[in-house]
Amino acid sequence: MKKERKPIGKGLSALFEEMPAPETLRARPVQESPEPLDPEPAAVESAVPEIEIGKIDANPLQPRDEFDEATLRELSASIQAMGLIQPVTVRRDGDRYQLISGERRLRASRMAGLERIPAYVREADDTAALEMALVENIQREDLDPVEIALALRRLTEECSLTQEQLAERVGMKRASVANYLRLLRLPAKLQRDLKDGLLSMGHAKVLLGVPDPALQERLGDAVVFQGLSVRQLEQKVDELLRPAVRLSDPALPAAYHQVLNRISRYFSGAVTVHRSAAGKGSMTVRFRSDDEIDAFLKALESLAE
Repeated sequence: MKKERKPIGKGLSALFEEMPAPETLRARPVQESPEPLDPEPAAVESAVPEIEIGKIDANPLQPRDEFDEATLRELSASIQAMGLIQPVTVRRDGDRYQLISGERRLRASRMAGLERIPAYVREADDTAALEMALVENIQREDLDPVEIALALRRLTEECSLTQEQLAERVGMKRASVANYLRLLRLPAKLQRDLKDGLLSMGHAKVLLGVPDPALQERLGDAVVFQGLSVRQLEQKVDELLRPAVRLSDPALPAAYHQVLNRISRYFSGAVTVHRSAAGKGSMTVRFRSDDEIDAFLKALESLAE
């Protein structure tokens, strides 16, 4: 059973922007043309024809392989009573059809015993079909953050879309797309906890600021077993990483302490600063791997977005 999600607070020390939940698609009446999912939609061959359900084959590119049986039965009961309101999308495959999007609706319609269902028929190659399926999947209401991140990564890798193009397709800000993709840098254990609702997005953003994967997992366990809030996790991270900051003058202005505390999250070596009475000085950052530099660079890029 998934743990009930708690409201996410805004972290004072998080370098990343708040990630808004992706916008969702609204079901449209059957008589209306669908809102195109891609900027150059494939041609629709007819209005909304009804197709024999036995002629529709599953989509081998289906990005989602887990469907809750209880919610499928609920949808099936609704379809039996009201019919299928939102058509599925298919493409021709000889004398048959291949599903592009609407796997859940197709399964529920079969459970309801329907013989024919409304379907938009599009001309689409494999790449276009995958793109449409992934975009629709991302815009669902019930996806967890990791599912969204995985779908976004498939769009970048298999459909050759840039982050700007992704943002346009799915209705997100570019920074939000980048932040979702960063979730895939978390250890597999933490990704599972995020999928199961044991960690919130706020917790994930704080953990992404920790350079050591082993420490990330220990902190994640602390959230799960001690019920730490986002703010409490931030404080614990500050306490653990603060020893890496060395000040030549403890009386430095508060801004120096804030900068050093943030920078030290990305480097396991010491970060030191020297400042003269005239306000001039130097900052030294010691790092132990290219990964630390990469993590710090990504953090800087997120601030510029």
